Amino acid sequence: MRFVIQLFFFFIFIIATLSVQSQTAHYKIAVFAPLYIDSAFDGNTYKLNNNNFPKNILPGLEFYNGVMLAIDSLQTEKQSLEINIYDTKSSKQNVYSTINKQELNNVSLIIASFTNKAETKMLADYAAAKKIPVISATYPNDAGIINNAYFILINSTLRTHCEELFKHLQHFYSTGNIVFIKRKGGLEDMIQSIFTESNKTTPSLPLKIKNIELVDTFTNNQLLENLDSTKQNIVVCGTIDEAFGLRLIKTLSQSKNYPSIAIGMPTWDGLKELDKPDYNGIEIVYSTPYNFNRADKLAIQFAQSYRSKYNGRASDMAFKGFESMYHFSKLLIQNGNNFINHLSDKTYKLFNDFDIRAIKNRTTSTTDYQENRKIYFIKKLDGTVRSVN
Repeated sequence: MRFVIQLFFFFIFIIATLSVQSQTAHYKIAVFAPLYIDSAFDGNTYKLNNNNFPKNILPGLEFYNGVMLAIDSLQTEKQSLEINIYDTKSSKQNVYSTINKQELNNVSLIIASFTNKAETKMLADYAAAKKIPVISATYPNDAGIINNAYFILINSTLRTHCEELFKHLQHFYSTGNIVFIKRKGGLEDMIQSIFTESNKTTPSLPLKIKNIELVDTFTNNQLLENLDSTKQNIVVCGTIDEAFGLRLIKTLSQSKNYPSIAIGMPTWDGLKELDKPDYNGIEIVYSTPYNFNRADKLAIQFAQSYRSKYNGRASDMAFKGFESMYHFSKLLIQNGNNFINHLSDKTYKLFNDFDIRAIKNRTTSTTDYQENRKIYFIKKLDGTVRSVN
């Protein structure tokens, strides 16, 4: 019940404080997040409780909570900012209506937690015309955006993960028996093509990669007949389908005569099933652009502040909200109109290193968008993180 009451005050707080500013604000920042306020109220009556609280609200709620804690810190530092927060899922004040009402006039920076391509491209196109930098903090998709140097993707695309994973394989596992396992599908074909292209264009020695396609219900023998019992098998899961990936890991963990390392896609990050005993006994490697080390002093302080204010555990979305709001606001204050040229500045680093680079159009050589190319590789064994590269 206490949690429900806190959520009630949370939503009232959003409605009452969509604008947080100092009296002499030098910069305006707009924050877009999927808050689903409409689904929480019937008119002015709060209608949710523990029994009907929809899970789709939680990511946006946690991102917003992280943003608000960052605003608390910025206000404590007496930073000169005006910050307006918009609900991308509101029927009255969504991305479309905000753009059409010209509410983003004089905005210096947009920070967004997108959930689909349409809203991403709509806001990015508008911001490009107005030359407003847009930080896409959580959505790992370029949304087909081209010729827009003002769109900045922090949660890296699948292509970037695959390209960096290929380099990781070259550096650490080139002598192993590398087996690329995929299921049938267009996305899987694209993932495989990225590895094939990387192998053809690498300035180093190409990797010897065995490409195998299996059905979703593959048997143990169908997988194992492609492995080598006398060598280290580097088994790359070439799909983001979680059920297929879990089946692959479970099969490898049960096959003690085939020493293997399971390497997967960024969708394995946060996959709770990997901590279960069924997936023990095998090293698991996956990529992520975010590495929130919960044992870090600053991370501990943030988690404590979050628990004190919201009576809950700070999720990765809360960390992302805090980091994107604080880090990029400070860079804006420091660099002003030259902000776009200092995106990888480490001066205000919190939890992650960002390596933001222009992604060039292969035909025109113009910048399509800017993307964080820093990828962390997490190694887990028996549910415990062993190392981070």
